[in-house]
Amino acid sequence: MKEEFTFGIYPLSVAGTPFGVAAGPEDDYHKIRFALNDLQGDNRLLTPRVYLIYTPEWEEKMFSLGDRYLEAGLVADLVVGVGDWTQSEQLSLEMDRWIGFIRKVIARYGASLSSLQITNEPNLSFMEGSKPYIVQALAEGVMAAKKEIRNLNLSIEVGFGSVPDGPAAVSQFWSELAELGGDAFIRSVDFVGYNFYVDVFEDKPLDLKEIPAVTEQLLRSLRENNLKTAGIPASVPIRVTENGWPTGKNPIANVERSYERQSEVLELVIRTTHGLREELNITKYVLFGLRDADSSKEDLFHQYGILRDDYTPKPAYATFQKLVAELDASISGSRGLPR
Repeated sequence: MKEEFTFGIYPLSVAGTPFGVAAGPEDDYHKIRFALNDLQGDNRLLTPRVYLIYTPEWEEKMFSLGDRYLEAGLVADLVVGVGDWTQSEQLSLEMDRWIGFIRKVIARYGASLSSLQITNEPNLSFMEGSKPYIVQALAEGVMAAKKEIRNLNLSIEVGFGSVPDGPAAVSQFWSELAELGGDAFIRSVDFVGYNFYVDVFEDKPLDLKEIPAVTEQLLRSLRENNLKTAGIPASVPIRVTENGWPTGKNPIANVERSYERQSEVLELVIRTTHGLREELNITKYVLFGLRDADSSKEDLFHQYGILRDDYTPKPAYATFQKLVAELDASISGSRGLPR
């Protein structure tokens, strides 16, 4: 039976960038909960998606963050990334410690998890893809997670992340994954996550009429090219795990990015994705994200939210709320955001 199409959202404010992180005022968990319940509405499932990043030095800090997310009711779809992409000299990984971290995550948070994604952007050359161990860490991490979940008799879907092909992508990623992964790996994959951003990093803005075609091309490329190269069958669902359109200013094109345009682009991308759900087996759309990191800073990395940093709404908030109510096929009572 095919999965229904559902929605998720990144509920926090900090955003990763090629240069480190974009941050601002602290997250207000009470306001986060109010906004997520408001967006979710009645009889819908809106799952929060949060991140932990493993390095040996960060392990204790990551569990402290995870415990805070759990207490706030934000642990449902969890991403476990690996490696500090800002440290170019970090070229090796102790696989036993990496696998041990994944097992600890499952033991600690498994009862609350609906999905566990191993790696976020492993084929992005200046992020996780900059690490020579990333494909091995992905494959062994996915298989270890699935084995641990089965041993503990938990109901958690396991997947991995990816980004579109392009100048910044790792060129041989999918063929290397096919070579290293094998049948045991493919049997362990319940979904493939896909982070893409339409009309965000281009040199000049796209015409609104171009947005659906670009969105479709990106989704088809993953299904019809990349996943085939990796040997991952069409029965494995795609999840759009990060997509958004920040306001502010594009530092490359020096173009102002309006609140109204954010609303228009998000609606076009979401409706296009939903329209392809059956043909391309797409089961989820996750918005990045709920709140700006810092609305006073004009660069786009600080303004991804559909809320400002004081939790007041931009027009896209109402647009996303409308689309969740119209397009989400979930039934209340599934594991997700507690009401």
